[in-house]
Amino acid sequence: MTGTAFVLGASGQIGRRAVQALAADGWEVVAASRGGGADPAWPPQVRNVRVDRADTAALGAALGDGVDVLLDCVAYDGGHADQLLGLADRVGSAVVVSSAAVYQDSQGRNFDTQEEPDGAPRYPVPLPETWPTVDAGPSSYATRKVELEQRLLAAGDRLPCTLLRAGAVHGPYSPLPRELYFVKRALDGRTVRVLAYGGRSRFHPVHVANLAELVRLAARRPGARVLNAGDPAVPTAAEIGDAIDAVLGRSVETVLVDGPPPAPTVGDHPWGMPHPMVLDMAAAERELGYRAVTAYEESLPETVAWLTRELAGGGDWRERFPKVAGMSVGANNWFDYAAEDAWLDARG
Repeated sequence: MTGTAFVLGASGQIGRRAVQALAADGWEVVAASRGGGADPAWPPQVRNVRVDRADTAALGAALGDGVDVLLDCVAYDGGHADQLLGLADRVGSAVVVSSAAVYQDSQGRNFDTQEEPDGAPRYPVPLPETWPTVDAGPSSYATRKVELEQRLLAAGDRLPCTLLRAGAVHGPYSPLPRELYFVKRALDGRTVRVLAYGGRSRFHPVHVANLAELVRLAARRPGARVLNAGDPAVPTAAEIGDAIDAVLGRSVETVLVDGPPPAPTVGDHPWGMPHPMVLDMAAAERELGYRAVTAYEESLPETVAWLTRELAGGGDWRERFPKVAGMSVGANNWFDYAAEDAWLDARG
């Protein structure tokens, strides 16, 4: 049985595909975003509304007499949880996007400690939802997501909510496309790349279509739960590079370096983890009947084509991908070709 679905953050990478999946499943979808725009892939019956989620009164007005399910793609912290709970009388159930960054290992290491000596987390493989998380609080992205989760789960009797702990989200319209690392280098004519940790880094990806499938299933099966969100397989960084080369029809030499990056801006990459993060998807399969609709390699042509079009549009790539540009600076520069060439020359 379906009804009315309200998608908050509909114009973003996750929201676009989720609106499409919900509408195809028979839901009457209201797509809410700050801009109020529509995606060409949406069917005409989708209703677009302009809403800034910071304006609780406007959000409440947009919900009208109520909706059967609300998908929140942009919830971030405890304040957003409180906002949703304040509107619980008009929402049948909710699906909220969280993050796999909430986990910590048995020694308390997590994404926030990665830059510290011996701070890289060592998670079990696979990593289940029952594994400990960081403490809730306002100090970081991960601690705020835990705050969001805990407040919503504590009020599950008032608002049944499925929280999806997403891995590395990929697909078109990403504000942080990790695949840009390989695509831009190829289009810039680079014929060699250096990968730290032997190219074996594994950071569980989730394509937006698979995340949308989890949303669709959770909307049909309301409950108070936390579920991992990931693709069916987890390729290594080297395998991702090779797969992107194949889509582009390029041949690139990969220099593998055991251990951490050998020099600043050399060998690091967006999947650069010394120990794997592989999410356990058994709970989603058991509770929702989840089956992935695509695999990483199968989804790449669409993503690579989108990135290629964006980079071919002219202008500075930093203006098109400001979030990447903000991260790719100093010792984290993804495209410091001079430093890479100097290290390769010195290596002989």
